[in-house]
Amino acid sequence: MSTTAASSSSAEGAPTGARRRSVPVLALAAALCLLGSAPARADLRMCNLTASKVGVALGYRDPQGWVTEGWWDLTPKACETLLKGALAARFYYVFAVDYTRGGEWSGRSLMCTKDSEFTIRGVEDCLARGYDRNGFFEVDTGEQKSWTIQLTDPNQPAAPSP
Repeated sequence: MSTTAASSSSAEGAPTGARRRSVPVLALAAALCLLGSAPARADLRMCNLTASKVGVALGYRDPQGWVTEGWWDLTPKACETLLKGALAARFYYVFAVDYTRGGEWSGRSLMCTKDSEFTIRGVEDCLARGYDRNGFFEVDTGEQKSWTIQLTDPNQPAAPSP
């Protein structure tokens, strides 16, 4: 969220022309304040800070139970919105594959995936249901309504969050 600050000074003692010019400047400052006060978007975003093309799968719990979805293809140095709107859960789970150099970002939470685009309900019996099973890493959003996950190269220091 950005904040626009405007300052004003008294026009007393200033030449008449200066007083007339200050009205449009104040109107512009007021318009900028209104633009800066627009509500911030609330989304779950993923930024690929690597030099590789990356595929991302996401797991989360909704009112009906566990869901895994994929694949989002992220180009190098790009961001993508994975879920639009205010976040409904505190924890999200990510599994990502480095298409360019090989390797993956994974964790201990086992969830279902498949090779092509998917939305899968449930995390049990993945193999018996014809799916793959992969380990997802947990992301704790701290119950924030908006969150950005940054994938970095294991050999590179993480970029500072804005």
